[in-house]
Amino acid sequence: MKAVLPLGDAAADLATVGGKGASLARLIRAGLPVPGGFHITTGAYRAFVAGFQEEILRAAAEGAPQRIAALFEAHDMPAGLAAEIRRACEELGVPVAVRSSATAEDLPDMSFAGQQDTYLNVRGEDLPAAVKRCWASLWNPRAVAYRDRNGVPHDDVALAVVVQELVDADAAGVMFTANPVSGARDEIVVNASWGLGEAVVGGQVTPDTVVVSGGAVTDTRLGDKAVMTVRTATGTEERPVPSELRGRAVLDPAEAVELAGLGARVQALYGGTPMDVEWARHDGRFAILQARPITGLRPRPEEWNDSLRGDYLWTGGNLGEAIPDVMTPLTWSFVRLFIHEAMSASALPGFDLVGNIGGRFYMNLSVTYSIARALGMQSRLGAVEQLFGKIPPGLDVPMVPISRWGIIRQVLPMAVRLRRRVRENLKGMRAFLATSRRRCEELRARIAATGSAAELADLWAREIEPHVVTSSRMLEAAGRQGGATLVYTRDKLRRMMGEVDAESMLTGVNADGELASLGPIMGLTRLARGEITRDEFARTYGHRGPHEFEVSMPRPGEDPGWIDAQLAGLRDLRSGTEALLARQAKAREEAWARFARRYPGKEAGMRARVQRWNAVVRDRESTRSENMRAFWVLRAFAVRAGELTGHGDDVFFLDLEELLALLRGDRAGLERVPVRRATHERYAALPPYPVLIVGRFDPVRWAADPDRRADLYDARGGGTPVSETVTGFPGAPGVVEGVARVIAGPEEGERLKAGEILVTTLTNVGWTPMFPRAAAVVTDMGAPLSHASIVARELGIPAVVGTGNATMRLHDGDRIRVDGERGTVELLELNESAKPVAHG
Repeated sequence: MKAVLPLGDAAADLATVGGKGASLARLIRAGLPVPGGFHITTGAYRAFVAGFQEEILRAAAEGAPQRIAALFEAHDMPAGLAAEIRRACEELGVPVAVRSSATAEDLPDMSFAGQQDTYLNVRGEDLPAAVKRCWASLWNPRAVAYRDRNGVPHDDVALAVVVQELVDADAAGVMFTANPVSGARDEIVVNASWGLGEAVVGGQVTPDTVVVSGGAVTDTRLGDKAVMTVRTATGTEERPVPSELRGRAVLDPAEAVELAGLGARVQALYGGTPMDVEWARHDGRFAILQARPITGLRPRPEEWNDSLRGDYLWTGGNLGEAIPDVMTPLTWSFVRLFIHEAMSASALPGFDLVGNIGGRFYMNLSVTYSIARALGMQSRLGAVEQLFGKIPPGLDVPMVPISRWGIIRQVLPMAVRLRRRVRENLKGMRAFLATSRRRCEELRARIAATGSAAELADLWAREIEPHVVTSSRMLEAAGRQGGATLVYTRDKLRRMMGEVDAESMLTGVNADGELASLGPIMGLTRLARGEITRDEFARTYGHRGPHEFEVSMPRPGEDPGWIDAQLAGLRDLRSGTEALLARQAKAREEAWARFARRYPGKEAGMRARVQRWNAVVRDRESTRSENMRAFWVLRAFAVRAGELTGHGDDVFFLDLEELLALLRGDRAGLERVPVRRATHERYAALPPYPVLIVGRFDPVRWAADPDRRADLYDARGGGTPVSETVTGFPGAPGVVEGVARVIAGPEEGERLKAGEILVTTLTNVGWTPMFPRAAAVVTDMGAPLSHASIVARELGIPAVVGTGNATMRLHDGDRIRVDGERGTVELLELNESAKPVAHG
């Protein structure tokens, strides 16, 4: 092996000139502007240390770096090698930079940058000594510890040295051809400072940061550049930045774009691998000093965003309240299966009824509104609002691009099929509700007993999927029975008796049979009385919780300490719940008495109608609960799949087809897991998105906007003004004044003290144990038939739901008045010491 090679020599490979040297050779051969120079090869290093390599290894094992440095100092470089190095340096004719280049350096998954030493402004006569010091730095404590951490054997390493013309830089820095923070591959990030750039390495200055994307500068942040490194006659030194340069950008936009172009060429040379590139500028010209793959770069996230499919109105109301989390890919697959069976009749071929926007569940109201308009049913859109939440006045709802007759031709046959299907499924609903718990327990036991991945895949096809399909269809049937009973019974009573009496008369759902939304707190009450055992409580209610759709999260019933935690938080819940229900029962009977006096002879008929209302609500809640029990089965299936395949929680980042393929031996889907994990983490770090979204929505850009709205995003611009008041649906009547407690999630439930007003984005069954402590409930999302409304009505707690902006306008500790009859929330006294809670 030659001791010295020209910088661009074809023989300059990793083994010969180390990682940095091989990279520079590759760059210079590709025509990139690399300063001239030469390599001192690993062969030269090995020849030099041949006589004392064993002593080096012993000193390294004993942790004696000073002894190693002394060994290198004590041995002279062979005269012939020293002469050859000096000749090569004289041919350059300028001062040089001496940089280490290890054989284990600058690999795609490992970077030894900064582990060995660099020497600047070295001249010919001093070069051999600088090379020896560079070689010795292979054994400094940093380099030895780094190799130990990364499992690199010490006897396998050798150090080449790169000797390059020293660029008398007026500016220098580092360029990343992908954003090292966000992982975005469409952004080049340039750091720039004055001088040689060594002051940046030493941490004495903060460089400018310039982001280039799409051939243009998209962001510039000026750093604190008070010091710069300059070359002197004898070396380098730190000097204050001249006054005329302070506060100025190091690079103008054109230079930043030019430099980014060089970075793009470097990345292309490396097959598209994102690169960390050191650069310098002298007299307006750029030079590339070195390039290595970026290590530790987050994978480029996928884009989960169905809002990009067209200009539609999306809502996070209704089912979005039941699915509040950023979903893993496997959960989204299961949700799509559920929607296909439970809501397929509401779809329009060619247009998705539901979507995944930034990992969160949304429904496409443009489909619903387009069908209503085509069928001449605009007057019934009020029923849609009672299910999905209010549409702001003046908001122009975009329609799907299909003709009226096209919609009618597709919808009418679907409506006929739906009626038949609902009628058929209703026949089996009672039997399903009676046997569902036992069947789910059997399935979970069967899943746990499977001995192979193939056996689990067969169980999915034979038993698990059919049960999930059945439970979804039962929920559809329960929700469709009685036609518009849920909406029109309530409207009629309100016209006849007013808001307060109507809502009182509609309560009592829990009196004729347990209402599933109240199940957990009623079950706790029975457990506390000794009427049921702990096991019975876990089996009956262990599937319900705030994250019951998300299969990557454990069910409450899987946590041995869950019941203890529930009982510990019970405190006065039992007596409080019973008192609330008793108070509401009294108010209900008093309202019925007033009805009987006002409408003689009509009480029996109206009571029968309300009983049908109660039955529909109860069936709807019961089938939803059993559907959640089926999702517990789906979680058990996923967990067992991870166990049998040895891939643990990676399976949650596969879609259903990929998981079934994995169970049959096809591992291809696993390649996508790291990227999907990164995508999930990215979206989960963002605040909850707006309740309503119109058009194409970018969750990341929205979250970065300090003026973002949590109620509405309209990509068309303009739109409805931000409301200065907090108004929503009258969820449950009553007027209460009290202290607002803004809660981000049920995990913060202990912050809500008795008599305070719960203010939050949304609630689902996991929030139910908090309701008896609340004087009132206010939510951003929701409608008269949402969880918050139903539970608050039953307990007689005033509620205003679907405000869209409560968590934007109200702060922890504000004193407010909630009017559940008018659907208004009034700020009485601002808590000056409270900062806004970041709910979007």
